[in-house]
Amino acid sequence: MGFVSQFTTTYRWRLIPGAGLEHLHVNSCENNIIASSVVIGGIGEHQFAVRYTIVCAPDWTVRSFTIENTEGNSLSLNSDGEGSWFNQNGDRISAFSGTIDIDLAGTPFTNTLPIRRMGKHKPGHHQRYKILYVPFDTLQPSVDRQQYSCLIPYRKYRYEALGRDFVAELEVDDNGVVIDYPELFTRENPNLLS
Repeated sequence: MGFVSQFTTTYRWRLIPGAGLEHLHVNSCENNIIASSVVIGGIGEHQFAVRYTIVCAPDWTVRSFTIENTEGNSLSLNSDGEGSWFNQNGDRISAFSGTIDIDLAGTPFTNTLPIRRMGKHKPGHHQRYKILYVPFDTLQPSVDRQQYSCLIPYRKYRYEALGRDFVAELEVDDNGVVIDYPELFTRENPNLLS
């Protein structure tokens, strides 16, 4: 048993509470994984509309990502997959050293990255991650620490934001992609395929 190794699928999530929607296309193949998405929604009083693309290596380590919002702001970073990040000019960003995964705050998809990269998928196993966290309202990245614990192998995981009082139990599909994120996101038509 395990996650599907290669897949091409389209997902949609509805943002809860309030109005919002994400439309995501993932193409996972031998050489890379490309996730492209459009998200409209809000966090608190701030409304956003963004487009993002994440490129991962076959082992689900992030190689690059770009986020653009409708206000004309954007963020584009590259990674060597070993914890070093670089801006568009190729300058290393030392403040982000040691982060491999990213957490884009307005989507459940980026929870897939650390779940897919867990060393063991056995009940009770947990793994801590140093994450590059990017909120959609500011697009200002920072370093965050998170923990994922396996509850039911390849089906359910507990996400904990270390240093903050936030815990969520996440159900995932055969691809390791979040189905429902309690109180934040719910999958629309989980069988939508492209």
